[in-house]
Amino acid sequence: MSGAPSVDGVVIKGAMKPGYERILTQEALEFVVALERKFGARRKELLAARAERQKKFDTGELPDFLPETKNIREGDWKVAPIPQDLLDRRVEITGPVDNRKMVINALNSGAQSYMTDFEDAAAPTWDNMIGGQQNMMAYWDKSIGFTDESNGKTYDVIEKPATLIVRPRGWHLEEAHVEVDGQPMSGGIFDFGLYFFHNAKKQIASGSGPYFYLPKMESHLEARLWNDIFIDAQKALGVPNGTIKTTILIETLPAAFEMHEILYELKDHIVGLNCGRWDYIFSYIKRLGKNPNFILPDRAQVVMGKAFLNAYSLLLVKTCHERGAFAMGGMAAQIPVKGDEAANEAAFAKVRADKEREANNGHDGTWVAHPDLVAVAMEIFGKLEGPNQLARQRQDVDVGQKELLEPHTGERTEEGMRECCRVGVQYIEAWLGGRGAVPLYNLMEDAATAEISRTQLWQWIYHGADLSDGRKVTPELFDEVLDDEMKKLRETLGEERWTKGHFEEAVKLFSDMTKAKECEEFLTLPAYQQILQQEAAN
Repeated sequence: MSGAPSVDGVVIKGAMKPGYERILTQEALEFVVALERKFGARRKELLAARAERQKKFDTGELPDFLPETKNIREGDWKVAPIPQDLLDRRVEITGPVDNRKMVINALNSGAQSYMTDFEDAAAPTWDNMIGGQQNMMAYWDKSIGFTDESNGKTYDVIEKPATLIVRPRGWHLEEAHVEVDGQPMSGGIFDFGLYFFHNAKKQIASGSGPYFYLPKMESHLEARLWNDIFIDAQKALGVPNGTIKTTILIETLPAAFEMHEILYELKDHIVGLNCGRWDYIFSYIKRLGKNPNFILPDRAQVVMGKAFLNAYSLLLVKTCHERGAFAMGGMAAQIPVKGDEAANEAAFAKVRADKEREANNGHDGTWVAHPDLVAVAMEIFGKLEGPNQLARQRQDVDVGQKELLEPHTGERTEEGMRECCRVGVQYIEAWLGGRGAVPLYNLMEDAATAEISRTQLWQWIYHGADLSDGRKVTPELFDEVLDDEMKKLRETLGEERWTKGHFEEAVKLFSDMTKAKECEEFLTLPAYQQILQQEAAN
């Protein structure tokens, strides 16, 4: 690719647009490629291990605590001390890294910290991923401010913004625009490596540090891989070991059984765990999908205060505080309802109730998806006696395998099917158009929402589950519901929006994956191929 740096065995397939050369410098590319060559094979081995584990779950084996790591669970150890600017994380806001205005608004939102996202809230187009790195570099260079040409409004970061935390992509995602020795490199190593290389020393000089959220892990061995990458990266840049600090999202069912072990593997670098609740529901369905004892009701009835979700929240708090680590709560996805005060207050009341449950359980902080919700969440977490609840031990919590696997009870309804179709297709359509954080029906949705939607319907079809009205869920019923919902959606949006968008591709992808014989690991994998095809066509 013209204008790209040259490294033997490396091909940059993405366009080198003006400004991209500041991100993809010779030295930065050599740094990330060295990490890929050293650790890429292990990543692939660990993904293969996930697939082997899944075969056992598909034949009826259930996730459980590992006998070989019992000594770690029962041992007396703590994680390393937490840096000053991460000790108060009562309200964290999240959002995509590629939208500069949203990045600035989140930094200025009044939240204590801000997780900016290269993963589920960002569609991984080449421009989004490099644009996100440009935004991060501009922030640490103190040059992120800009004037919006559409309205003349100026945006810049306030004097004391939220502490910045970056989420790179998960182990399953690749960066197809950079090939190393003939293979696409890891998206996570690419995102982490470029951000760390360009900004770590500026972060340290400013009194902060290179802070990360890491998604989608399924085992302590996957955590060990990240730890080894951190050690190597710090050494290469001459940064003291332990400078990198990370929070791990516990958003897969197998990881919930290895929380002690994950903390232990990363103990020099980790500051906490987070209840990534939407992806956790998706993982629960996917990992137990073929087992008839774990068929879930409508998504709306799978709530945090009950069954496996409640057990996992309590166990996370107990485990973290035992080890001196933060226990972060989950996402409030509600967004303001403009023009309807009653609906808006009802949405905010749901947020307050959710945050009260988390604070009462012992969580140290929580997530929101919109700046207007920061104050609502702070109403609850602002009542804590200090900036966190690390001193609060939950020895009263007794959660074992049975509690972590207990399915929610409730109805399966046609309306539940319809909601899955509406939300799933509209999210995929937006994602194919380059947007990863999508407001739908007064909620800010990310990729996890579409994953729940398609795996829930897949599970119902696979088992021929009964709806509350007595009908069985069949491929034919699904087709009928999907077709009807799409006709309504087409009428609502209008013919121009439908034909100019990516709806036909989104409907086909959603339908194919929902009716597939096997439950595919991630819808973002085939959807990424469609993004690549679109980029090639343009």
